Parts: sequence; structure tokens; C-alpha cells
Amino acid sequence: MVKHIVCYTFKNAGDKQKAQDILLSMVGKVPQIIEISAKPDFLHSPRSYELALEVTVADKQQLDAYQQNEYHCNVVKAFMHSVVDKAVSVDYEF
Repeated sequence: MVKHIVCYTFKNAGDKQKAQDILLSMVGKVPQIIEISAKPDFLHSPRSYELALEVTVADKQQLDAYQQNEYHCNVVKAFMHSVVDKAVSVDYEF
């Protein structure tokens, strides 16, 4: 199994809820996803990011397919790139 985690900060605070909604809209549209969550940060520390995406896929090949999925690329990534100020990610096997 592979865990794909991305943390985001936004250009405008008002975009956080729409971003959460669009990330979760991948359910049923991106078949590689086994589990997904998108949750806002509640601590708001100086080092905090505003929203975290956590996606589980079966393996590296499924992660590659997820990264190339048409809906993920054309809808989700397009929107996220338009509203995100900064993002960090980590991918690991478990």
C-alpha cells in the first residue's frame, strides 16, 4: 500500500472549503483511490499548513496512474494550482 499526503496553504482563506470539496470529489471518479480524506488544520501554529490531503492507493503503479488520471489532472490539479500558495507532499509505502 502507498500513502500520498499533500499539505496546502492558500492564497485566499476563502478557497480552503472549495479545495476540500474538490479534493473529495475524486471519490468515484479516480478508481485508484482506496481511501481519501481532506481535513483542515485546527492548530494554526506558525508552521501549520491549512489543509491536508491523504490518499491511499494499492502500490507505486497505482500512484502513477492516480497522478495521470484525467479527472485528477484536468479538474482537481487545475483548480488547486489556481488557489494554492504553497504545498508539500510525501509518499510512502506501508
